[in-house]
Amino acid sequence: MHTHNTLALPTFDDVERAARRIDGVAHKTPIVTSRTVDARTGAQVFFKCENLQRGGAFKFRGAYNSLSNLPAEQRARGVVAFSSGNHAQAVALAGQLLGIPRTIVMPSDSPQVKLDATADYGAEIVRYDREREDREAIGRRLSEERGLAVIPPYDYADVIAGAGTAARELLEGTGPLDMIVTPCGGGGLVSGTALSAAALAPGCRVIGVEPLAGNDGVRSFQTKTLQTAKNPVTVADGARTPSLERLTFPIVLDHVADMVAVDDPTLLRGMFYLWERLKLVVEPTGALAAAAVLEGTIDVRGLRVGVILSGGNVEFSQVAAWRAMV
Repeated sequence: MHTHNTLALPTFDDVERAARRIDGVAHKTPIVTSRTVDARTGAQVFFKCENLQRGGAFKFRGAYNSLSNLPAEQRARGVVAFSSGNHAQAVALAGQLLGIPRTIVMPSDSPQVKLDATADYGAEIVRYDREREDREAIGRRLSEERGLAVIPPYDYADVIAGAGTAARELLEGTGPLDMIVTPCGGGGLVSGTALSAAALAPGCRVIGVEPLAGNDGVRSFQTKTLQTAKNPVTVADGARTPSLERLTFPIVLDHVADMVAVDDPTLLRGMFYLWERLKLVVEPTGALAAAAVLEGTIDVRGLRVGVILSGGNVEFSQVAAWRAMV
C-alpha cells in the first residue's frame, strides 16, 4: 500500500508549504462578523466561512495539498479515499483539477447531495454498508489491487497541513485571537488549526467541538487514552468518526486547550441561527463550533474568538426532521 508522507507529525512549516501549494486554487474564504452574535455572546466573533470553500468544505485544502504533493508516477496510477462526503467531494474535485484518477469509498447512507457532487466531479464511487463493512479495509484492498495511493480523510500529514491553512488565513485576517473553536471528527481540522495558532498566536486557545453521541475525542482528551465511538447516531454526519488517530491524537494532546461536545438539538439550534440571522448555509457538522459558542457551551465573554464553519453541504430533504428535533 502506498503510504507517501503519512508517518511524520506535520508542523507549521508543512502548513506554510500547503498554503503555497493551494494558493490561487483554493478560495480564500470570507471572514464574517455580526453585531447580533457579538451582543448574544458578549464576545467579538469572527466566522471563517469554509462552507464557501470549493467543494463546499475546508476538506478541499487538504485534498488538493495531498494530491498535488504526490510523485508523478503515483499521480498516473491514481488515489483512493474513504469518506462520508466532504473529503470524498474534495478528493474528487482536486483529482479532477490535477488529472489524477480517483476512487472514493462512501457509505451507502451518505447524504445524497454529497454522493451526487462526488459523482459530478468524475470520481468512481464504491459504496459500502457502514454497519457491516470496514471502509479502511476496502480502501486498503483497492490500493493493493490497483496500486492506488490512500488519501485518508484526516490522519495524513498533508491533509492536516492543508486543513491548517484555514486558521492561518483566519489569523492573517483578524490578527491575534484569544480562542479559535473548530468542529472535530477525526481531528484533522482541529490539529491543523492548533499548529497554525501555536505559530501565529501563541496565547490563543484552540477548542474542538464534537457531537455528544460521538464524543470519543472529548473522552480521549480527558483520559489521555485513545477512546472510540462505534457509528454514533448524530445529525453531524461528517463527525461520525470512530476515533482520533496516530497523528491527530498527539497533536490534540500537545496543542489543543480543550475538547467539548454538543447534543444534536443544541447543534441544530446553532445551525438554524446561522441560516436565519447570518444567511450562511452551514451543514450540521460545519456548525458544531458555532453552536458551542452561540449556545453557551463555551464561555467566550470578553474574548476575540475565531469560529470555523467547516462545511456547507446540506441535505435539504432532512430539514423538516431537523426542525422537529429542536
